[in-house]
Amino acid sequence: MYFNSETVLYLDGKFVKANHSTTDLYSQTLHYGYGAFEGIRSYETESGTKDFKAEEHYERLKKSCELVKIPFSYTVQELVEATNELLEKNNLKNAYIRPLVYCGQNMSLSKPTGVSVMIAAWDWGAYLGEKLLRLTVSSYCRPHPKSIHIEAKVCGHYVNSILATNEAKDKGFDEALLLDSDGFLAEGPGANLFFEKDGKLFTPQLGNILPGITRSTVLELAEELGMEVEQGQFTTEDLFQADSAFYCGTAAEVVGIAAVDDYTFPKNWNTTLGKKLQNAYSLLVRKPTN
Repeated sequence: MYFNSETVLYLDGKFVKANHSTTDLYSQTLHYGYGAFEGIRSYETESGTKDFKAEEHYERLKKSCELVKIPFSYTVQELVEATNELLEKNNLKNAYIRPLVYCGQNMSLSKPTGVSVMIAAWDWGAYLGEKLLRLTVSSYCRPHPKSIHIEAKVCGHYVNSILATNEAKDKGFDEALLLDSDGFLAEGPGANLFFEKDGKLFTPQLGNILPGITRSTVLELAEELGMEVEQGQFTTEDLFQADSAFYCGTAAEVVGIAAVDDYTFPKNWNTTLGKKLQNAYSLLVRKPTN
């Protein structure tokens, strides 16, 4: 349950009850997926509630809108402040925060006639759970980078993710792994991929994947911990010779992968580089604010 009778949303500069809110059934976002969104997490720390990298997320939201030509009039600071107030009004500490930029009434494919900004928040555990995942390589590939702006977090892009996830679950797996349009490893439906081989980490390069903020955080942590990371183009054959692997994303955080299709990663998760990064990430996001 994402909301109850007391849940408050931020909508177009005001705080309103969720169950009193409405949207236009002729919205361009509803009909065509023409909108942008973000996912942010807040954590309870010794010095209070902390939004983890909220500024970076709102900068990306702004960039997503710019890339797909959706007007965006808010400043990052305005949205960060609104988010903090929203958490207070809903008495939330460890929360998932969903900002959404959606377009108004317009049945054509032309520029938006109006744009709204909504921010919701709710209690939500790790999206993919806590246990090691069993993946399958999806029959769906990520969209070609010349067909859409891969680096934009756009609502309609996630039809691809929904199809891949449901296909995987229907086959009895926990989640999917998608290749790019050239057949190289890309990412999960909502998370970035890393794998380990001979004490070194590998991750698909930018260009055919969403440039995840959690991915960037993991790269920063790996550098701090002295881990070598190679970004490049890799195949399923590379993955099927790896020692371990993990997904990372704001909703998923850092979660280990047990197997992909018939290949089981041989290294005990608790001894992997991924586990060290999982621990480091957990400490970082809960680090008291200054």
